[in-house]
Amino acid sequence: MVLTHTTNHTYAHPFPAVSLAFFLRYCSPQLNPFASHVLSTDTIESHIDPSTGRLHTTRIHLKKSRMPPAIMKLLPTTLTGGTASQASYILETSVVDMREGWMSTESRNLNFVGVLSVVERQMYSIPKTRTLDNTEVETKVVFRSRLGEKLRDKLSHQNLSATAQEGGFFARLGARGIQRSIETLASTKTQDQLGKSREGMKMILERLRQTGIIGVLELRRAARERSMAAA
Repeated sequence: MVLTHTTNHTYAHPFPAVSLAFFLRYCSPQLNPFASHVLSTDTIESHIDPSTGRLHTTRIHLKKSRMPPAIMKLLPTTLTGGTASQASYILETSVVDMREGWMSTESRNLNFVGVLSVVERQMYSIPKTRTLDNTEVETKVVFRSRLGEKLRDKLSHQNLSATAQEGGFFARLGARGIQRSIETLASTKTQDQLGKSREGMKMILERLRQTGIIGVLELRRAARERSMAAA
């Protein structure tokens, strides 16, 4: 099963500033308090394609998060062990074309993909009206639960009644019902997160407007030094 959620938003900032804010949005919770759940960000690979001039970047984020409790209650302990990881890894890829004025990004979870896969794709671009002071972004999030496939494999090797007794509400709801419930719960949570993400981007953009890139990098450096001193 697949559930898709699409939103559109316009930032009242030029494309170069918005694309820069995207890469700085997790740099420090002092700059962006909406990113306090991000524990670390590492760049795996980054290069400029000499034939197109486009910047290709791959990063991995470690976030302090867990499978939503409402979803955990729907799952049998044979799949979760009764607990959910307190942190999750997110793989992010991006392509930026400054000459044409667009940036495409993709983020996907690396944890619990057998239960729920969440792929977020964004396209940032200069408006078709060529209003250079604004940047449009379309966000499409695809939710897919493969839990039904796991159940079919499980039931082919185990006694149906034993599985039903173990699963409780899970078994009564059925594979398709549980998939639909997981995708819907995840979609609701993601909509809330997208709102917070936009607010965080706005804070970074306002910092860039007020202090410029040097000011933001200085604040980032100072925050890192305080963090290292505290450790």
